[in-house]
Amino acid sequence: MNHTSPELLLSIVAPCHNEEEGLGEFYRRAVVTARGIAGEAFEIILVDDGSTDGTWEVITALAAETPQVLGVRLMRNHGHQLAATAGLAASRGERVLLIDADLQDPPELLLMMMPIMDRGADVVYGQRMRRQGESWFKLASASLFYRLLSRLASVAIPRDVGDFRLMRRRVVDILLAMPERDRFIRGMVSWIGGRQVALPYERDARFAGTTKYPLRKMINFALDAITSFSTVPLRISTWLGLASAGCAALLLVYTLIRWFAGETIVGWSSIMAAITAFSAIQLICIGIIGEYVGRLVQENKRRPMFMIESLLQGGRSLEIPSDFSDLDAAGKRHALKSALSGSGETADGAEQVRAIR
Repeated sequence: MNHTSPELLLSIVAPCHNEEEGLGEFYRRAVVTARGIAGEAFEIILVDDGSTDGTWEVITALAAETPQVLGVRLMRNHGHQLAATAGLAASRGERVLLIDADLQDPPELLLMMMPIMDRGADVVYGQRMRRQGESWFKLASASLFYRLLSRLASVAIPRDVGDFRLMRRRVVDILLAMPERDRFIRGMVSWIGGRQVALPYERDARFAGTTKYPLRKMINFALDAITSFSTVPLRISTWLGLASAGCAALLLVYTLIRWFAGETIVGWSSIMAAITAFSAIQLICIGIIGEYVGRLVQENKRRPMFMIESLLQGGRSLEIPSDFSDLDAAGKRHALKSALSGSGETADGAEQVRAIR
């Protein structure tokens, strides 16, 4: 099959951020696995998420060497979830594997995922049974996060599951049609529904480099996940407010009783402690509400999810519309088809299939 055909059997999407050291090994293993499944009817989409090392140079060399490699360079670091979204938007395969390029998730597991999908699954996701090469703090915090999320989320999100998954094209198209900017892909895929099947596996240690998820990013990611799929924190703030009001009413009754009994009320420190406690509760409630309001503000700005600086395949750069991220799934595929064929109709053709928002 011609590698520029939109009817590819398989797309492998891999976000990359400072993965210069291990990207070549990931490419080698991914190509061997993909060829064993789809022959030449596959593509590997490597998304450079604002790397500061030689990641883009490696991608450029791989794209020149193998026509199935599509390199996507974002204009800045957008974060893992939006980089993954950019890669999914550029994919054209009937089945799409989303995987990190650090080789913690083995590409060879695709050989086990495909037969499960052949039997009717819409999504096959990897479920981590063991995580090698990670600190006790990372393991403990991840376990706490998944268990907390499973209790708070409005949809069933499997525990110990990342973004490593194989999806049918229709699932990917629905995912891309979801407009939110603060994305939590594994939760969004769970929300879509359909037949989703777990594939247990042992997660490997990183092949090279260091983790790209420090504590600050982990906390922000957890907040995005919780606020995207649960309103329980807002209800907690409501219950805290009611509890505070109840305590205040009890203190007022107690004060009146002591006053009618003719007893002098003393205890400046206890009064200040009560004021401080109630103020803290109020600030916590305001902070919870602020998290949701802040996300609403960001969503309403309607800025592009991601900005692509360069798109290349083989030895040539491809031209796509500047508003590529705002096109619907059909518009993205049309723009890519025009770019790959070099027809020069990218902007006009994509304009005709723009999503109505």
